[in-house]
Amino acid sequence: MIFDKNNLPTKLIEQVKEMPKVELHVHLEGATQAETFYQLAQKNNVDFKVSSLKEWKSFFAFKDFGHFLEVYTKSVTALKTPEDYTFIITEFYKHQAEQNIVYSEAFISASFIIQKFETDAILDAIEQGIRLGSEKHGIKINFIPDISRELPNTQMAVVDFVTEGYKRGLFIGLGIGGPEQGFPPELYTEAFKKAKANGLRVVAHAGETEGAKSVWGAIKNLGAERIGHGVRSLEDPKLIQYLIDNKITLEVSPTSNYALGIVKNGDPHPIRQLLDAGVNCTVNSDDPAMFSTSLIQEYFLLLNQDFSCKELYKMNLQALNVSFANAETKEKVKRKLEAYEENRTLFEVIQI
Repeated sequence: MIFDKNNLPTKLIEQVKEMPKVELHVHLEGATQAETFYQLAQKNNVDFKVSSLKEWKSFFAFKDFGHFLEVYTKSVTALKTPEDYTFIITEFYKHQAEQNIVYSEAFISASFIIQKFETDAILDAIEQGIRLGSEKHGIKINFIPDISRELPNTQMAVVDFVTEGYKRGLFIGLGIGGPEQGFPPELYTEAFKKAKANGLRVVAHAGETEGAKSVWGAIKNLGAERIGHGVRSLEDPKLIQYLIDNKITLEVSPTSNYALGIVKNGDPHPIRQLLDAGVNCTVNSDDPAMFSTSLIQEYFLLLNQDFSCKELYKMNLQALNVSFANAETKEKVKRKLEAYEENRTLFEVIQI
């Protein structure tokens, strides 16, 4: 479900673009454009089984969840050298900076990385990408490598990889993503226990293609501090109350939910229902290149569903508060948000 920004007043569009933003749920590989993957495939002699960029872009376009996983898996085969990660990381910094996303927490698909690269070489490449991107664009991104559920045998090696990167100041935590069905949180309990013992923050995708049981498992078995997606928590009133009482935030990605059929096209997104119930929520783009969206586009979507710019601003403050950023970074970003509030007529009512 894509909402045309042309439905919105110019003044509101400008306010959204100028707002300093915080994003807590976006995937590095899923934010990499089809053209970039094609370029890398050509460089690395990876056969995508297509005859042109046009054909690749047609294949890359989202169709359903199964196809999404196929595209994701095929795309990352183009990443053949550590330097490829340097390149896509610097491109990601540019992508975030262009939207005035001043702080991000981004996932990296570590289960794929550890099968292809020596730890020191890939960590050096990631470090180079972070250095180049931050120096050029002046924004802060903390990376959270994740376990791909469908590759459970990689989990402990992923934890070791993330821990090594954490010691070097490259990573902030551990996540878990991929298909929920057939891969419940309980399979990864020991990996998350080890990660927490090593000082890593932990988050988990849950409550998306599976229901409330998956969210309970992520909280109780993995100790997840935030839940990626989690919109199906609404199926269990006791879970909703638990999320409220324990201040567990849901990282909500509206376009992703529509694309995957979690929310029916044409229906209001349940983020409003979650917020009205008292659940903390943040707004995110998930896999923006693969879902043809951006964080700004997510804001346009919500504005077309009667959210206000003031509400989006408050959710940015909430995202900052629950982020894993250190105190210095939080203070810097907070000052940027407060300066925006002071300099804009943010709280005016703008009719759509």
